[in-house]
Amino acid sequence: MTERGRVRVETGQKRVRVYLRGKVVADTLRPLLVWEIPYYPTYYVPLPDVRADLDPNGTTEHSPSRGEATGYDVEVEGLRADGAALRYLDSPLPELKDAVRLDIAAFDWFEEDEQIFVHPRDPYSRVDILGSSRHVRVEIDGVTVADSRSPRILFETGLPARYYLPLTDVRMDLLAPSDTHTSCPYKGTADYWNVRIDDTEHPDIVWIYRTPLPESQKVAGLACFYNEKVDIYLDGVRQDRPHTPFG
Repeated sequence: MTERGRVRVETGQKRVRVYLRGKVVADTLRPLLVWEIPYYPTYYVPLPDVRADLDPNGTTEHSPSRGEATGYDVEVEGLRADGAALRYLDSPLPELKDAVRLDIAAFDWFEEDEQIFVHPRDPYSRVDILGSSRHVRVEIDGVTVADSRSPRILFETGLPARYYLPLTDVRMDLLAPSDTHTSCPYKGTADYWNVRIDDTEHPDIVWIYRTPLPESQKVAGLACFYNEKVDIYLDGVRQDRPHTPFG
């Protein structure tokens, strides 16, 4: 493990494969996990494990912690992903000098034989989902929008507890579907609702995972409100609104 400032680099233990429309771009048993930001890592692939051609495209990108990056287009068997790779040839982090950063959004990624999305799972993060009989009440602008005694509580490393509630305990008459959808590598794809209280609309304040990933099946079909944006009463006690990147 290497630490310089806010950047940590370590070698992962999973086989990682990268595909471009079914063609193998990279296949490695020694992926590098690089915490470019504190919240989650990204993968870098050792250069010898990259099977595609990397064509310099004349672009550069500067990082205060990782140095100057050279941009590349990726080509494999007639398929091309423009600007989908970076190399830090003179990085102050020696592990990165012989590695390639492939854009996770440009390719299909697999850890072992399971596809991953958004970013790699952080090996130091854990998600626990527990059934509970605690009384959870949610207020927005003084109006109770949810009241449940059968929540599922999701505990995720580094984030506040999230309270997933049965839809029968939610004022669905106050909710309207949003066009927003987000993806999480631990839970899957979330659909959002807006909440309207009188003449005030609160956009994207509640979400649902209708078909979550296997490890998060216990929250399937349940609604969750942003603790940061609503008033949550737990067993009658109003909770402080947490400060997170989602606030």
